[in-house]
Amino acid sequence: MVAQQISFCTAADGVRLAYATAGKGPPLVMAASWLTHLEYQWQSPVWRGWLERMTRSHTLVRYDSRGCGLSDWDAALSFDAWVEDLETVVNAAGLERFPLLGMSQGAPVAIAYAVRHPERVSRLVLGGAYARGFLKRDSPPQQREEAETMRKLIEIGWGKENPAFRQFFTTQFIPGGTPEQHQWFNELARVCTAPHIAARFFSVLLEIDVSTLAPRIACPTLVLHSQHDARVPFEEGRLVASLVPGAHFVSIDSRNHLLLETEPGYERWFGEVLGFLGDAAPARAEGAGLAGLTPRERELAQLIAQGLDNAQIAARLELSEKTVRNHITSIFAKLEVETRAQLIVLALGK
Repeated sequence: MVAQQISFCTAADGVRLAYATAGKGPPLVMAASWLTHLEYQWQSPVWRGWLERMTRSHTLVRYDSRGCGLSDWDAALSFDAWVEDLETVVNAAGLERFPLLGMSQGAPVAIAYAVRHPERVSRLVLGGAYARGFLKRDSPPQQREEAETMRKLIEIGWGKENPAFRQFFTTQFIPGGTPEQHQWFNELARVCTAPHIAARFFSVLLEIDVSTLAPRIACPTLVLHSQHDARVPFEEGRLVASLVPGAHFVSIDSRNHLLLETEPGYERWFGEVLGFLGDAAPARAEGAGLAGLTPRERELAQLIAQGLDNAQIAARLELSEKTVRNHITSIFAKLEVETRAQLIVLALGK
């Protein structure tokens, strides 16, 4: 298992959020969804291979959503809170500019974050994505009754030892899974959160709508979707790709919402995603150093190279931390770097 470092940060409303970093290479931030557990997923026949593969070439930053996994379970749930939690984790991890990955429910969260912070998101990858929750789609009136039935099913059966209730959802996420994979996913649903919280999660998911935000995304975007996805309809993925300006859409031959290592679409997914991320930081001419920065930005870059954090830089230059963050974001964008380590190499080589 790849070593991961788990840390905690605190949201504005006092909720503690668990986040983890693992791997090597440039950062990749993954927006949280509702069925995660930072530690338990590494034991997973569904997730383990994916995590190991992704952390070979990137430092993966992921976190448990409020109400889930190692984060506080007793927390107010709302879509805005989920977006703000992503903001909290990114700031705690000290990231200035990075590619962002959103899968399933994480996709609309990633979309909203990218619109709020266009200066920080270099590239956007959306897998199994939707812009509209179940009740926001063009659907017959009985769909609300169906949604309420599913919510009740979660509330009543989620925590039972018998996995029959949870199996209904497992077969939507990984219908092509093995018995072992189904058994593990059933157990993930049970250990990652409590039944009443899972029901509240589901209620919020139903009402998500970022269809008016998606056209405002300004970064290169890749959208991937399984052709026969049993959890999020293929048409919803196509809709996301049509809403985001210039988005590249990839259709994956699969019926699984979460792709499995044994299917051809798994390799196709990694080939597309890693290829898309591979040229996220264009090569610079050797010796370019800090050319193009303002005198103030060069001063900040040198302080970063000395090992000072944002608070120390703010105190040294008598600036607010927010002003320092804004300057650093501008520096990262101008120099086309994504980590402080990359910036330090340029600063020391000036």
